Amino acid sequence: MEWANQLCENRQFGSKMTDSKYFTTTKKGEIFELKAELNSDKKEKKKEAVKKVIASMTVGKDVSALFPDVVNCMQTDNLELKKLVYLYLMNYAKSQPDMAIMAVNTFVKDCEDPNPLIRALAVRTMGCIRVDKITEYLCEPLRKCLKDEDPYVRKTAAVCVAKLHDINAQLVEDQGFLDTLKDLISDSNPMVVANAVAALSEIAESHPNSNLLDLNPQSINKLLTALNECTEWGQIFILDCLANYTPRDDRESQSICERVTPRLSHANSAVVLSAVKVLMKFMEMLPKDLDYYGTLLKKLAPPLVTLLSAEPELQYVALRNINLIVQKRPEILKHEMKVFFVKYNDPIYVKLEKLDIMIRLASQANIAQVLAELKEYATEVDVDFVRKAVRAIGRCAIKVEQSAERCVSTLLDLIQTKVNYVVQEAIVVIKDIFRKYPNKYESVIATLCENLDSLDEPEARAAMIWIVGEYAERIDNADELLESFLEGFHDESTQVQLQLLTAIVKLFLKKPTETQELVQQVLSLATQDSDNPDLRDRGYIYWRLLSTDPVAAKEVVLAEKPLISEETDLIEPTLLEELICHIGTLASVYHKPPSAFVEGSRGVMHRRLPARTGSGESTESPDVGTAAGGSAPEAAPSIIPSQGDLLGDLLNLDIAPSTTTGPPPPTTGMQMGGMDLLGGGLDSLLGGDIGGSPAMGAGFGVAPAVMPASLNAPVGGGLGDLFDLGGGVGMPMGAYIPPKTVWLPAMKAKGLEISGTFARRAGVIQMELILTNKAMSVMTDFAIQFNRNSFGLAPAGPLQVLTPLGPNQTIEVSLPLSTVGPVMKMEPLNNLQVAVKNNIDVFYFSCQYPISMLFVEDGKMERQVFLATWKDIPNDNESQFQIKDCHLNSDAASNKLQGSNIFTIAKRTVEGQDMLYMSIKLSNGIWVLAELRVQAGNPNYTISLKCRAPEVSQCVFQCYEAVLKN
Repeated sequence: MEWANQLCENRQFGSKMTDSKYFTTTKKGEIFELKAELNSDKKEKKKEAVKKVIASMTVGKDVSALFPDVVNCMQTDNLELKKLVYLYLMNYAKSQPDMAIMAVNTFVKDCEDPNPLIRALAVRTMGCIRVDKITEYLCEPLRKCLKDEDPYVRKTAAVCVAKLHDINAQLVEDQGFLDTLKDLISDSNPMVVANAVAALSEIAESHPNSNLLDLNPQSINKLLTALNECTEWGQIFILDCLANYTPRDDRESQSICERVTPRLSHANSAVVLSAVKVLMKFMEMLPKDLDYYGTLLKKLAPPLVTLLSAEPELQYVALRNINLIVQKRPEILKHEMKVFFVKYNDPIYVKLEKLDIMIRLASQANIAQVLAELKEYATEVDVDFVRKAVRAIGRCAIKVEQSAERCVSTLLDLIQTKVNYVVQEAIVVIKDIFRKYPNKYESVIATLCENLDSLDEPEARAAMIWIVGEYAERIDNADELLESFLEGFHDESTQVQLQLLTAIVKLFLKKPTETQELVQQVLSLATQDSDNPDLRDRGYIYWRLLSTDPVAAKEVVLAEKPLISEETDLIEPTLLEELICHIGTLASVYHKPPSAFVEGSRGVMHRRLPARTGSGESTESPDVGTAAGGSAPEAAPSIIPSQGDLLGDLLNLDIAPSTTTGPPPPTTGMQMGGMDLLGGGLDSLLGGDIGGSPAMGAGFGVAPAVMPASLNAPVGGGLGDLFDLGGGVGMPMGAYIPPKTVWLPAMKAKGLEISGTFARRAGVIQMELILTNKAMSVMTDFAIQFNRNSFGLAPAGPLQVLTPLGPNQTIEVSLPLSTVGPVMKMEPLNNLQVAVKNNIDVFYFSCQYPISMLFVEDGKMERQVFLATWKDIPNDNESQFQIKDCHLNSDAASNKLQGSNIFTIAKRTVEGQDMLYMSIKLSNGIWVLAELRVQAGNPNYTISLKCRAPEVSQCVFQCYEAVLKN
């Protein structure tokens, strides 16, 4: 709290030895005594009383009852007493706003005091009192102080503007304080410049769309001039401000770098990191063949190395920042490997961070040195550190191919130590080495198998199982080894269970005659006895694969695996760019963007590094561009995999295209060694709840959320004038619901007839079914499942048929649907393949849902965003259709369409023709923009549709036609 900080300052006025007595008193009736002392005529007694009040306030006692008496002490020439009273005011003004008004006159008077310390103190205190009534009186004194002749007063007033903006932003803007603050950037005093920059940066953070820090070459020059003369914190404010500037060209970039480089030798580590941030950003614009570029790289290494000689906490912060720098530009520290070698007295958090950087800097030139260090670390006593060191040896093998053999040899030596956790980590990394260098180091498998019994950690057990399954043909007793794991299958972690299931299926495909019982056992455990959906689904996939097409099973399960990449833990490039722009802040320590951990209403600016000169890329952050124009619509989404993908073919329902509604052809059981591996084949699986059936696609994927993309399209010109017009829309009608149709005739479903339709009510998609029993027997145990489809439609709950359906009975059921099921592009796009099960059989049918069911309620786009998006979508994506025989006027059409979440953004009339501009948002994030032309007296409408996924346009047109004509 500010008053607490100031209290520390005030202690210098009195003797530190004697002030402690104010904190030890425990008298009763103290408030009355203090009241009398505060009203004493003796100045010394009054000062003593105020000190006692402040001491009581500091230890948490409530002394607000003394407010009027303390305020009366403000009228004094004694600076120490005035400071103490101001402290009291800051603390209690919020709880006593009416009383605080009494102090206003004194504040105003003090703002004109000859002593600049008192002027600054008054304006600082008024800024800290967060009471609306007082802020009105603050404006005039603040205006004078911003133009005060004394720089100390001006710098205090600059910070006060930021505080006042936090209390009442509108007042600050109306009074013109922001313009005065911008003028202070040109002030002759460097500390005033630094505080003005700090205040403007603070205000800009809470208003990311405002262009307060309008930086240009002239203002940048003034900031760089002030940089050399202000205090260390002032330098940090200025450097952070410079980091937000994008130079016009590489010459300006080099000029700024040259003037910032001296800050690298500053004693304060925060100044050094802020300077590194500026240089890392501006280096992006320098051509790599420039001599200065190489010089700058050399200059960046020494200050970063120096930071590592500080205390451990600062070392850690420096190391986290260096980790980012090394990922972006490893060449800066490529010759400094020894600095990152671990010292015996380093705390564990510093050791682990150094180890990570060592791996990032490892190369063919220094790998021998690194491996010798890592082997040494693997014999340390700190378990976490040893684990990471062993894992680091594996990462070196994967990163530097020439060192792989030496790494494997080192790992084998470590396994021979028989230290349990070392052995387990070594097995985990050797699995990765096998993935990177297949058929090269498999001779070590025998040594690994000797340690099988000592493995008790899930990751190590899973790695060993993978090795046994992958190289089963080379291990004579592979079946025995895997069977030993199977004995405690239900006690294993999910990771081990999944790996064991896959390994046994691999073993079966390699040695079918010997392992038939084993594979049946593991499939049964995975599908019938397990509650884990991942394990159960994988079991069903393997079961179906093996029972239908062994050749396909072999191709899928024993497919050649892609080599693993060298660096699997690198930060994703766009996130790395943003984090480089936040070097020296918490974001660089967490390795997360500020938006991930900054709470509250403040908008967080997403920052990007500028594009290199001549690259033709935009130098602006796309996110910032978006923020200025409102919420932008989607990046080009696609309607996920085509029907031809392998998993799609394996998991589809064997249903013909939507014209056919009959059941699928019978499933062929796989014959191996003269036996049917699965007995009843697929039928035995379908005997249970259809929810677990591998025949159905649900459970194998989730439709991805399509994130809005940014738009840099310029706004203005062309359609610009249309957004000046109203185009008011009346009350929307209800959503269009198609009439029910028969989906499954009774003759094709052993007497069960299903008809239905789809509706959207209160944002929920409903499948409305009518089930009719035209057979002679009672029907029970109804369940429903969908195949993968274009928009991820899936039942949001079970089919609620609560009573048996007797002969000639009909029941209506409403099934809520979600849009987070598995996705596969269908033909036509809105085709839905459904399986319904009851006590008699499983029945299959196809139906088509109106795509309007997927139009969401928040699909009304901002006008400017609509205009920018329309221009941004390529003209090739535009489709035009005719809607014939429609006799509604434009307002009626607009109302009707809005009922189905087709929103009119604007309307204009040109030569008697109404043009409606509309937006639609689908549940998977796809936006569709429309222009509907309605000519009075002409029953034929023209509609133009634009969308980044043009395949939806035909379905959207059908919806327009259905809604307007019904």
